[in-house]
Amino acid sequence: MNRRNTPTKEAVLDLLINSRKALSQDAIERQLDIKINRATIYRVLNRFCEDNIAHKIVAEDGKQYFAICKKCENQPEIIDHHFHFRCLICESIECLQVPVSYSLPNGYKVQNTNCVLTGICNECA
Repeated sequence: MNRRNTPTKEAVLDLLINSRKALSQDAIERQLDIKINRATIYRVLNRFCEDNIAHKIVAEDGKQYFAICKKCENQPEIIDHHFHFRCLICESIECLQVPVSYSLPNGYKVQNTNCVLTGICNECA
C-alpha cells in the first residue's frame, strides 16, 4: 500500500533505524525531538509492522517493543523469525540474529513467531 511520508513517520523510522535495541512506544515518545501523541506513534508503528518495515515483540509482561525488520541470512524468504533477548536488569530487548529452528507436524504453517528469552545481558552481567 502506498502511504504518505510524514515528519512523524520519518522521525519514528529514523529512531528505530538508529537504535541497537527494540524500543517501546513510551521509549520512542521520550526520545523524539518533536511532540507526537501516543495514538499517532502506535498508528505509525503498527503501519510499519503491516508494511514489513518493523516487527513487534511482545515481552512476557505484555509490553510491546518494535524493531526494524531484517531478513535472516539462513532463511531469506522468512522475515524476522528470530529470538529476542530481554534483560531483567536494564529491561532492554534486542534481536538475536540466530534463526529459530523448530519442527511442526504435517499441515502446520507458521505465520509469526514471538520468541523472547529473558536473563541478564552482556552489558549488565
